[in-house]
Amino acid sequence: MRIEQDLKLGYKDVLFRPKRSNLKSRSQVDLTRTFIFKHSKRQWSGVPVIAANMDSVGSFNMAKALAEHDCMTAIHKHNTVDDWITFVAKSEAKTLNNVMVSTGTSEADFKKTQRVMALSDELIFICVDIANGYSEHLVKYVGKVREAFSDKVIIAGNVVTGDMVEELILAGADIVKVGIGPGSVCTTRVKTGVGYPQLSAIIECADAAHGLSGRIIGDGGCSCAGDVAKAFGGGADFVMLGGMLAGHEESGGELVEKDGKTFMKFYGMSSKSAMEKHSGGIAKYRAAEGKTVLLPFRGSVHNTMSGILGGVRSTCTYVGAAKLKELTKRTTFIRVQEQENNLYSK
Repeated sequence: MRIEQDLKLGYKDVLFRPKRSNLKSRSQVDLTRTFIFKHSKRQWSGVPVIAANMDSVGSFNMAKALAEHDCMTAIHKHNTVDDWITFVAKSEAKTLNNVMVSTGTSEADFKKTQRVMALSDELIFICVDIANGYSEHLVKYVGKVREAFSDKVIIAGNVVTGDMVEELILAGADIVKVGIGPGSVCTTRVKTGVGYPQLSAIIECADAAHGLSGRIIGDGGCSCAGDVAKAFGGGADFVMLGGMLAGHEESGGELVEKDGKTFMKFYGMSSKSAMEKHSGGIAKYRAAEGKTVLLPFRGSVHNTMSGILGGVRSTCTYVGAAKLKELTKRTTFIRVQEQENNLYSK
């Protein structure tokens, strides 16, 4: 047993220190990033915000909506091949270029991924997604996927430390998904005692990935536009959002009427709700590691996305970053013990 005593920080522990800027307006800020990925050599340009691959967030309708903002959607892995056939047939190349095909690590998952990726050359992202990215099985599976899809962009996760980021990149991942336990409906930290404060995880994992020409996704923990900006400021190349994009008409969640109001069900993908829906219940050898909540129905996601992207643009103006790419170079975080005045909160 050992204890690491280095300070680790979450989004609530810091604020940006403002800096002199020559930007006159948020409209001058360019949020587009262009990446050429390490293994696939693919080039992608867009706004690097991603809807999470949860079945009440990462839907086909969400993909169409976010593509209008040049953002991405990780489609949840429980869609069938027939679902994908219908989606591909009805979608433009721009939408398909901005979706991730999510998969587990079983042989059945591999065969399904082969069938889905064969539907269109415009599908370029494969997201190999398991809760515990420290499994040696994941590393081997990433190598298998890289061998089969040499020209596709492979995402793998989730992990929170630089050593595992490096191992996954060397195994064939172009992008590593970073985050264990920070999500709004995740209870992994409570059920297992395992986790890592998200901002420190991003800072450390970005450093490891960029040293190998890899990229990372900061996955989870954002509750407001300022947190999204902090993730980018900490070095995340992409930021993945779950709860912030849940509860919308494009999210794909189940609508529930209660006390004359409309709500949408939202739950973690390791929750009892998810396992009952997709696996026939909770296996005897494990515990549920997610919450199920009812969110007030929020209508279209477009207003929410405009607010998120507008907030990040505003951050950039405060620190003098004309482009999102420059934000981390212009970032100085200050440690704080308060974020906002909550006098008139609920």
